[in-house]
Amino acid sequence: MPPPSPLPGARLLFSIDPSVSYLNHGSFGAVPVPVQRAQQRLRDEMETNPHRFFAVGLLDRVGHVRRHLAAFLGADPQGCALVRNVTAGVALAVEAVAPGAGDEILVTDHGYGAVAMEVARRCREAGAAAVTVPVPLDASDDETVAALRAAVTNRTRLAIVDHVSSATARLFPVGRIVAALREAGVPTLVDGAHAPGMLPLSLDTVDADFWVGNLHKWAFAPRGTGLLCVAPRWRDSIRPPAVSWQHDVGYPLAVEFQGTDDYTAWLAAPVGVYMLRTLGMDTVRAHNVGLAAYGQQIVASALGVDIAALPASPGVSMRVVPLPADLATTMAEATALRLLIAEKLGIEVAVNAWRRRGYLRLSGQVYNRAEEYERLADQLPVLLAAVRARAAGA
Repeated sequence: MPPPSPLPGARLLFSIDPSVSYLNHGSFGAVPVPVQRAQQRLRDEMETNPHRFFAVGLLDRVGHVRRHLAAFLGADPQGCALVRNVTAGVALAVEAVAPGAGDEILVTDHGYGAVAMEVARRCREAGAAAVTVPVPLDASDDETVAALRAAVTNRTRLAIVDHVSSATARLFPVGRIVAALREAGVPTLVDGAHAPGMLPLSLDTVDADFWVGNLHKWAFAPRGTGLLCVAPRWRDSIRPPAVSWQHDVGYPLAVEFQGTDDYTAWLAAPVGVYMLRTLGMDTVRAHNVGLAAYGQQIVASALGVDIAALPASPGVSMRVVPLPADLATTMAEATALRLLIAEKLGIEVAVNAWRRRGYLRLSGQVYNRAEEYERLADQLPVLLAAVRARAAGA
């Protein structure tokens, strides 16, 4: 599998340290320089006359951004609210569902850690139960839908599924899951943290009760830009994190306006979408998917691990590589290995422990080059051999 050709000039659009191979776009994104500058101009405007910035036209500007981003995602703008990130949106959705004593909330074992923590916290407070549904990494779409449907009981209050999972880079058949669970009378919340910008989306066709995604990963927005999309029946149940001056207006402004917050990330977000469109969304997606797949192939080959059973996940610009079975089996070990790779090799990757197996996650973005993955494939086996030798001698 040859790597895709680089996009001319794309690397110069980012501030990435040239001495670092940054193969971990999926964790925090990377804000392009034109978007950084747009946000800084907004900060300058805010500080030039703070009262005018907050008191004259801010709500209209936020509303314009909301409509712009909703259109980009194919969502109903009346049902969307800007939030800081997916975890914040998940908290609002779970609170709206209001689980009670004896209720259950379904999650899968692919779910993001902070989302699982939020569900566990809310369930403890309510006397409800968080139920984890295991989904094999190589499960087909039919098997995935069946596993979730089989976990439903008469106590199930909500099901939370990933659009694209973080630890395993797996694309879930969210439309089919939503439809199947709706037939069973169960509302769904889709964690779309990685979907905006990575996947072509039409959220109206997904039709989840709640969907929340980050624009600051793959859609080039400043960090702190997420969008929560809520079906009509739930909108009056959404409560803002704190009461502020738009509280009586209701959703979505009551959620969005939180007093003297910094709204510049949201206001600059359309510049990121514009940049993605200027580069060519199909071009960017094809490049990123191809580069991540190339990186997975050569690193897996260098480590001598089999990736044949891993999900293809079409359109996903992240790939995982299983590590040797005795490495990174816990999150503490995974974090330590990630830091060691960064320190010794100058390469940033994600390392996760899933089902007590370590997985290296590689991202592909327009600032990356094939030789960065080739260097990882060349140097990682030596580093891992040294780690295992030290562990054996301890």
